[in-house]
Amino acid sequence: MTTRTSDSGPRRRALLAATALAALGVGLAQPKAVAAAPAARRVRLTLPAPTGPYRVGTVSHRLVDQDRPDPWVASRPSRELMVSVRYPARDVERYPRAAQLLPGEAAGFDRLNNFGGVPQGRVDWAATRTFAHQGAPPARARRGAARPVLLYSPGVGDPRSLGTTLTDELASRGYVVICVDHTYDGSAVEFPDGRVETSRLPEEYERAKREGTVVELLRKTCAVRVADLRFVLDRLDALAPMPLDRSAIGAFGQSAGGFAALQAMHDDRRIAAAVNLDGVLAYVEGDQDPGPLSTVAADGLDRPVLTMGKDGNDHHTVPSWGALWEHSSGPRLDLTLLGSGHATYTDAASMLPRIAARLGLPEKVVTGAIGTVDPERAVAVQRAYVPAFFDRELRHRDDAGLLDGPSARYPEVRFTD
Repeated sequence: MTTRTSDSGPRRRALLAATALAALGVGLAQPKAVAAAPAARRVRLTLPAPTGPYRVGTVSHRLVDQDRPDPWVASRPSRELMVSVRYPARDVERYPRAAQLLPGEAAGFDRLNNFGGVPQGRVDWAATRTFAHQGAPPARARRGAARPVLLYSPGVGDPRSLGTTLTDELASRGYVVICVDHTYDGSAVEFPDGRVETSRLPEEYERAKREGTVVELLRKTCAVRVADLRFVLDRLDALAPMPLDRSAIGAFGQSAGGFAALQAMHDDRRIAAAVNLDGVLAYVEGDQDPGPLSTVAADGLDRPVLTMGKDGNDHHTVPSWGALWEHSSGPRLDLTLLGSGHATYTDAASMLPRIAARLGLPEKVVTGAIGTVDPERAVAVQRAYVPAFFDRELRHRDDAGLLDGPSARYPEVRFTD
């Protein structure tokens, strides 16, 4: 999960670590169940429309890794994943807009209460529609060119669709984006046959705390995510609705998803560039805590990497980021969005303020998750810098100097040397 505050003890401080523990800890502090409001009275939400030149299509796939037993459920002989592929599309009017969450996923998200402070049963999570059109035909690339491809990994406990604003934006800019659900990690994953698999991590975390094996649990959680991403890379040809440029593969994610993106890049030469959105790269409870480093932090990277942190997080204040900077030989960029919180880099940035306003929730519900940054500006910053980074590193396009230093257009963004 990604949205609890850090001012009420170790569990919530763990959130800000942006690792597996960050999600696991807060998953245990759930509010008491309440009766759901009638459907007509539940809050319904919309997402920001993408701004790129392409319309967006989407298809979903069930993937089965026959060579890997599920690491979380011993009775399952094969690892199963759900992924959504976002891509540039045409003729979208004849194809319906896809839901952000299927009914089973919405129920699981509400039950695990990923948005801390939002009462259960008061938001119609299944009603939100994305701007991706289900099954729309892909847009033709100029002169038959192959498309760059990006992998997206969400924060622990989050569904793959909690990064919809950014993933749809990238697809509207010409990327094929594969959004990965990490089964038994995310709040709920719904499969084509209607089966819903819910997160096992809260109970795993309770056991690890009792047995003193939290670090081992964190290592396992990240390792499973990296294996998932690498398996998806193995299946690219079966997933993509159009030719892909194998020399232009990137990865990005928020919180533990950012950790997984960089670790996968370290472990797999197929990934040419990666973005880490406020994910710590060590097996620790707090962002500034010293502790066991991941191999990506200990070894560094020789390919381009961008880290974007919440206010206060940069490679001088987060030890694992400092290790990455010290040990890397490839291009690296460290940006901070002033006033931001840990969950600013998810759809919480646009959703939470409206939920709080509709339900009359305390201001701290919003600021504890996304900080004090203006939500529209937070979305604008991410839409500017993440595509610019991938455009520069994967497509070799000019970003008009946006990544070279501070910009008057985005005064909220601080560059850290």
